[in-house]
Amino acid sequence: MTGFSFPTRRETAIIIPVVLLWIAVTSICVGFRPEHIYIAGTLTLLLFITATSRRFVVAMLPFAVFAISYDWMNIVPNYEVNPVDIRALYDCEKSLFGIASATGTLTPNEFFAIHNCTLMDFMAGLFYLCWVPVPILFGIWLYYKRQYSVYLHFSLVFLLVNLIGFAIYYIHPAAPPWYVASHGFDFIVGTPGEVAGLGKWDEMTGLNIFHGLYSRNANVFAAMPSLHAAYMLIAFIYSLRARCSNLLRALFAFICLGIWFTAVYTSHHYILDVLAGISCTLGGYALFEYVFMKIPAFARFMKAYTGYVASGPSTQA
Repeated sequence: MTGFSFPTRRETAIIIPVVLLWIAVTSICVGFRPEHIYIAGTLTLLLFITATSRRFVVAMLPFAVFAISYDWMNIVPNYEVNPVDIRALYDCEKSLFGIASATGTLTPNEFFAIHNCTLMDFMAGLFYLCWVPVPILFGIWLYYKRQYSVYLHFSLVFLLVNLIGFAIYYIHPAAPPWYVASHGFDFIVGTPGEVAGLGKWDEMTGLNIFHGLYSRNANVFAAMPSLHAAYMLIAFIYSLRARCSNLLRALFAFICLGIWFTAVYTSHHYILDVLAGISCTLGGYALFEYVFMKIPAFARFMKAYTGYVASGPSTQA
C-alpha cells in the first residue's frame, strides 16, 4: 500500500458513516444506479490516494451534498406534498408581463414560441450548457488558485441557495410554461420532462444533449424558483470578491443574463420564476454572509474548514 495516505482516525470517523449513510439511503429509497458506483469508487480512491486528494474531496463536499440532495428529491415527489400551481402562476405572469397581440394577450413564453430565430436558438443552447459546469469549474479554479476562503464561501452559498430552492419546490410546486403549452391546466401525474425550446439546439447541432438531460428530469413541477437563474449569479457575485480579471467577471455577467433570457425564451421558466431564483440567490448570500458568519460558532467552523482545506491537520488524531 506504499504511496497511499490513510485518513486519520478523526477523518475516518466522519468519512465512513457519511459514505455508508449515502449508500444506504440511495440504495433503499432511490435505487443504486451504475453512476452511483462510479462516484463511490472515485471518491473512495481520492480519499485514500494522498492527503492532498483527500482535502480536495472535503473541499468539494458542498457540491456533493447539492448533488445528493437533488437526487434524493426523487424519494418523495413534491406534487405529493402540496398541490401544483399551474393556472395561477400562468395568469399572474400574463397579468404582469403579458404582451398584446392580434390573438390576445400572450405570456413572454408564448410570444417567443412564435417569434424566434436561429441565432437565438443556438445561443440559448450555449447559455444553458453553462448553467452548472461554469460555476463548478469556477469553484475548482478558486480552489487551485488557493483562494480557499472565497471558494468555501462560494460553494456553501451555492449549496444554501439550492437548499432554499428545493424547500420552495415542496412548499409551492409549480408547472413550467412548456407544461401549459403541451398539457393545458390539468394536473397529470407522471408527466415526463420536456426539452421545449432547447430541442431546436439539438436539431441544429445533431446532438441530443438536452433531450438526454430532460428525458430523465424527475422534477417537472419544480419551476419556481428558477435555479438556472441562480447559479451564474452566485458565481458572478463571488467573482467580485475573488482575485480574477474584469474580463472573467464580464463573461460571467454575460452568461448570467443569457441564461435568464434563455429560461424564458425556451419556455422552461416564467419571468416570475427567474425573479424568484434571483431573490433566492440574494437572500441566500445575505443569510450566509451577514447572519451565519456573524455567529461565533459558525465563524469558528469556517475558519477550521478553511484551515483544513488549505493545509490539512498537522498531527494524526
